[in-house]
Amino acid sequence: MIQYPKGQKQLSRATRSQTMQTNYSSRGMGLENILNQTNELYRLQKRAVIHKKPTPIQIVKVNYPARSAAQITEAYFRQASTTDYNGVYKGRYIDFEAKETKNKTSFPLKNIHEHQLEHMKECYEQGGIAFVIFYFSSLKEYYLLEYKWIEQFVHDSSTKRQSIPLTYIKEHGQSISLSLQMTLNYLDAVDSLL
Repeated sequence: MIQYPKGQKQLSRATRSQTMQTNYSSRGMGLENILNQTNELYRLQKRAVIHKKPTPIQIVKVNYPARSAAQITEAYFRQASTTDYNGVYKGRYIDFEAKETKNKTSFPLKNIHEHQLEHMKECYEQGGIAFVIFYFSSLKEYYLLEYKWIEQFVHDSSTKRQSIPLTYIKEHGQSISLSLQMTLNYLDAVDSLL
């Protein structure tokens, strides 16, 4: 249906409803794309080797409309994934999670899962460097916070807060800047953790 005088196509009620629903599955993809690009640059510069970890899935059903167009129609997670990225920098193991929020004053703790905290703890206890890179999208600000500060906040908080305040992240973490090449030079912040 054409809506005059603007000449724009009018969406059906069902289509409008689907369009208006918030899609959380791709939240954080902007940050992940930037980190993937940054990690590729680090690899090419021979500065570090850091990769995004694949999420382990079990494929249940596949649709084969044509041999070259196979589609996975049903799958499930085999196990809870650990963290988003791992690799080696200056001979040290690095393991970190990338998290994004629209909040302006804090990061919701429910977005860091218990198995992720446990994994970072195990890496940290073995001498690895474990941290979270936070992106506050409403503020366009990036921060790196070492695992030990997250653990201290989560376990030592007598108030059982539901989120980590941005003031805490700024006090104990480090600000990271996005370059003109759309890379996030987080290894400069990691250098201070070595």
